Amino acid sequence: MNMQEIISQERRTLAEGGAKGFRAAAVLGVIGIAASLAFAAASEHGWDRFFQAYLVGYAFLLSLSLGALFFVMIQHVTKAGWSVVVRRLGEVLSMNIPLLAVLFLPILLGIHLDWHHLYHWVHPDPEDAVLAHKAPYLNTTFFTIRWVVYFLVWGFYARYFYRNSVAQDSSSDPSLSLKMHRMSTHGLIAYALTQSFAAFDLLMSLDPHWFSTMFGVYFFSGSVVIIYAVLAIAMHRLQANGYVTRVVTVEHYHDVGKMLFGFVVFWAYITFSQYMLIWYANLPEETGWIHRRQSGDWTTWALIVLFGHFVIPFFALISRHAKRNKNFLAFMAAWMVVMHWVDIYWIAMPEFNEGAFSLHPIDFALPIGMIGVFAAVAIKRLGSTSMVPEKDPRLDESMAFENV
Repeated sequence: MNMQEIISQERRTLAEGGAKGFRAAAVLGVIGIAASLAFAAASEHGWDRFFQAYLVGYAFLLSLSLGALFFVMIQHVTKAGWSVVVRRLGEVLSMNIPLLAVLFLPILLGIHLDWHHLYHWVHPDPEDAVLAHKAPYLNTTFFTIRWVVYFLVWGFYARYFYRNSVAQDSSSDPSLSLKMHRMSTHGLIAYALTQSFAAFDLLMSLDPHWFSTMFGVYFFSGSVVIIYAVLAIAMHRLQANGYVTRVVTVEHYHDVGKMLFGFVVFWAYITFSQYMLIWYANLPEETGWIHRRQSGDWTTWALIVLFGHFVIPFFALISRHAKRNKNFLAFMAAWMVVMHWVDIYWIAMPEFNEGAFSLHPIDFALPIGMIGVFAAVAIKRLGSTSMVPEKDPRLDESMAFENV
């Protein structure tokens, strides 16, 4: 039996299962967001906490879609064969960028309409010399322009790769692969610039006095960790429900596991490098950012990030066996998804809550609601397209792939 015959016998579109998944995710999204709004209305300073949790949830989802876009482009630029059978999942997740543009509106409109006070630079102290110096960059008008540019760039590339990949399913045109390869060469450059500045704007500017040239890479490393984690979870759940059971093999789990492990180490390297340089220089404008995240209750969070995001997954995923065990890899991938949220929470929340701190129901309900909406849109798209790039010229190579 040849590869195309195997493909034709696979369950490769969600169809009825997708409708059920869409409804479940949509209901979860509505309940989570509605509960968050209720908690915000009923709590003292509830709306402040709502927007703080919204920022964390938004940064989490943005990192996932940007990680997916990077995953798609890096496979095309390297002409990778192993990843073809899982690449469509990355294409679908990257296509949630238009949704993220809509979800950014509460943050953007909140800046212009004073709905929240996430960014101190919106109303700077006239005697603050640092903010006066940064005012040409940190102002609401230029901030808005930059985010319009970010979403136009990300949306263009996400749509280009998804549209051409799906078109190839029908046309069998191998030249589309070459076009996507060429597009990815400059796409990665545009991605690197926009993703870095977006990380500066979204999270680093919460403390406008602090700066780190490594922060863009820090955010990038977390984005790649979460996309490989989500790929492992998605592959596991799809196969558990009878989809692509023969196309995706243990070899693909192994490679996804290797990339997850590799970027866990890369994240740790970037995190340590940023910390070490700040510690070594010992400059007040830099050490304050670290001090807030190592003081009071945030000391515990720092230890959770250290052990949960690096030490535990490092030893758990280092062996070949762990990467080839589908159930264990899916469990560790779910662990890394949670740890990625913890990491973003630890980056953002100390700016609003120094020292003593306690979790709020909104911190859980709102991200769950946002994830539900995000998942519903992705599931809806998978219901109308194949999970596998069926006519990609490297599909046979991918299906026959074996690790050495």
